[in-house]
Amino acid sequence: MSTSQIGVVPSFIAGQWQTPEAQGGTEVRDANTGELLTTVTGGSLDVAGAVAYGRGVGQRELSKLSLHERALKLKELAMYLNERRKDLYEVSYKTGATKIDSMVDIDGGIGVLFTFSSKGRRELPNSNVIIDGNAEPLSKDGSFLGSHIYTALSGVVVQVNAFNFPVWGMLEKFAPAFIAGVPTIVKPATPTGYLTEVAVRMIIESGILPEGSLQLISGSARDLMDHLDYRDMFSFTGSAATASRLKSHPNVIDGGVRFSAETDSLNAAILGPDAVEGTAEFDAFVKAVVGEMTSKAGQKCTAIRRNIVPEAQVDAVINAIGKRIDERVVLGDPRVAGVTMGALASVEQLRDVRAAVQDMLDAGGELAFGRLGDPAVRVAPERDAIAEGGAFMSPLVLRWDDARNPILHSREAFGPVSSVIGYGSVEEAIELAAMGSGSLVATVCTNDPEIMRTLTLGIAAHHGRVHILNRETARSTTGHGSPVPHLVHGGPGRAGGGEELGGIRSVMHHMQRTAVQGSPNMLTALTGVWHTGAARQLAGSEKFGATPGNVHPFRKSLAELKIGDGLASDLRQVSQEEITAFANETGDTFYAHVNQLAAEANPFFPGTVAHGYLLVSWAAGLFVEPAPGPVLANYGLENLRFITPVAVGDSVRVTLTAKKITPRVTDEYGEVAWDAILHNQNDEIVATYDVLTLVEKEDTIYANWQD
Repeated sequence: MSTSQIGVVPSFIAGQWQTPEAQGGTEVRDANTGELLTTVTGGSLDVAGAVAYGRGVGQRELSKLSLHERALKLKELAMYLNERRKDLYEVSYKTGATKIDSMVDIDGGIGVLFTFSSKGRRELPNSNVIIDGNAEPLSKDGSFLGSHIYTALSGVVVQVNAFNFPVWGMLEKFAPAFIAGVPTIVKPATPTGYLTEVAVRMIIESGILPEGSLQLISGSARDLMDHLDYRDMFSFTGSAATASRLKSHPNVIDGGVRFSAETDSLNAAILGPDAVEGTAEFDAFVKAVVGEMTSKAGQKCTAIRRNIVPEAQVDAVINAIGKRIDERVVLGDPRVAGVTMGALASVEQLRDVRAAVQDMLDAGGELAFGRLGDPAVRVAPERDAIAEGGAFMSPLVLRWDDARNPILHSREAFGPVSSVIGYGSVEEAIELAAMGSGSLVATVCTNDPEIMRTLTLGIAAHHGRVHILNRETARSTTGHGSPVPHLVHGGPGRAGGGEELGGIRSVMHHMQRTAVQGSPNMLTALTGVWHTGAARQLAGSEKFGATPGNVHPFRKSLAELKIGDGLASDLRQVSQEEITAFANETGDTFYAHVNQLAAEANPFFPGTVAHGYLLVSWAAGLFVEPAPGPVLANYGLENLRFITPVAVGDSVRVTLTAKKITPRVTDEYGEVAWDAILHNQNDEIVATYDVLTLVEKEDTIYANWQD
């Protein structure tokens, strides 16, 4: 569909584009000109069929791919959309978004795909099972263990998104659900859903995604929740009133639908008492406030609504905000050169914002900057930049004599509107911030570490994110109102209580955590990760469990290597001469290694003992296969613990077991984590750790190597 032509925004359901009849639809207009663009109507869409299709076809096709393979498809999709983002920009302008606004929405959404692709391949196993934590021994002999695993939900996730970020809002929810393996049904908001439709059409036309993994419902779908059950998730972004109605649905209360919401948020920015006019912090604070007021014309769930500043700084802050707006903000159609702030998303939204501001003025607020109802005070030089049918509104700053006025902390004007209130003490600033009853984000702006700590710890429980701003971060900060895919996006109380983004946390948000119990062999087979006590195929010393004829595991490529393959070494005895030589060579002359009397006085040591890192080095010598082969590199070790000291005259041996094998989707090699245990001559555990190696998928580099 082209949004330059009047028609009905189609939906993509059950693998087909469907366009219902326009009867009873909602007209959608260009936010800048009032021109009729399209019509949105739910019509006779088969919503139940969409849910069934996702649960059936979508689940089946997604399950054919591993976590890594799905993550790689996100990168492929990001690259595809990145080449076509200019086409999305052209449509985005019609929503009132400037080029910078469109970058935040479109480029930001594409960036989320890149980030989740990278984190998914780097932090998750190349399988469809994620282990949560260490195994728990449930029997004395180790034959019965317990563990926790994450697996994908067996239903669909319905994602109802707000109008202000029609691309980013979709992709930031879609990406983690897709990696988890859960099909998505997107339901965008009516005023800007036509842009979401263009983005979804691009995604579908790319052919990159498995069938059924993404569906689009444009327009009304009031009975959507009726068709969901405990297998499904409902992720909502929008008003608190709508969220309250949705989460009171019987299928949420009694049916077990997992419900997550991000709703209204009266976010705060607190200026520290040290950040007086003329400081770098004062300037950074003002810049942040104006940026949040004017980015997306203030239509951001993370925008700063309440500026909590020292009483003595109220006038200075208001004046500085007004001055920066006068100098930098040019209102108008974003397609006109020089415009820095566009229209609100619709004239209906404009009416709502003006009504909210009027209510606040009637309740005791004072208009300290700007003029309500007259957008022509700061416009682009070209008069045509402001059309009569456009939803334009100038930035407004409100002052409050009563910092505890209830409406200030409860009514949100979802546009270029922000309030300034004064506080007398840091404790009062914390109280005022908490009066928002839960927010997505707050900024703490100060260069005093103690004030920062007091403010941050005081407000943390009321916010999903705290943005600490000072001269050190003023240039590098991603901003108060910019959620990043690495960190949780959400907040308690009024903000909805949900959590989105957060890196791999959000992937697991779309999965079920299940406790599993069984023998080490069964848990190894289930998880693909070797558990202590499970069967092993050891090469090396027969005295310590190896089977004659077994091949050294370092001679095996990933195609040959199996979980449980390993090596048992012989013992190596420790001498004082070797300990002293290691101490002299490395400079680690800690007394426990070189001074017998001092070591004997230490309650942990029987006398001089070997360095822990000397033992780890010896272990490498005991298990290494020196000839060239499929093992390409040792790239580290993890979870190293020294348990029993090794004294002069003791001996050590190592048992190495292939614990986890992770082939890389994009490379000719993969990662192998080896369980390493050092024992002494008495079979006491000396040290435990994981050795990490890179191993060829096929032994090609050194297959025909000759010494």
